[in-house]
Amino acid sequence: MATPSAPATHEDVTFEVAGETFPAHRYILAARSPVFMAELFGSMEEKDAACIYVDDMEARVFKALVHFIYTDSLPEIDDDDIMVMAQHLLVAADRYSMEKMKVICEEKLRGYINATTVGNTLALAEQHGCHGLKKACFRFLMSRSNLKAAMAFDGFGHLTSSCPSVLYELLAKITEVL
Repeated sequence: MATPSAPATHEDVTFEVAGETFPAHRYILAARSPVFMAELFGSMEEKDAACIYVDDMEARVFKALVHFIYTDSLPEIDDDDIMVMAQHLLVAADRYSMEKMKVICEEKLRGYINATTVGNTLALAEQHGCHGLKKACFRFLMSRSNLKAAMAFDGFGHLTSSCPSVLYELLAKITEVL
């Protein structure tokens, strides 16, 4: 079996993402993702396309997604880029209904919860149905000092505007312990 880092053979579909091309095998993609199954073998227009354009994802994220499909593991990611890549890959995993990859990304993001990241992370968890990640964010915010520190950062403002219902949920949890 070919991998994204080795010369591939007999690819039957190519994806173009941000100017980069990614040759792949329809059956492998379809076996790993119900969304790819629908796109490549269902009634969607991509079914017969030799090249499929993905215009709402970075090339490096799509490359990591394909790597995961072929190897069942995430590629090596620079330490200073892990959190951002995990966020992007979580979104990609949700988009393509790849639950194992989504869980791995959630686990990585749990290790990066702090006052500067918790607002954006909680919004991401809410928007993509990541209950464990959401619970970890709530646990962090149950500390008065953590909550106060988090409220000083832009991510908390983003949470307020994008997911106001989460704030009501957080408030309810805080009042339970008072």
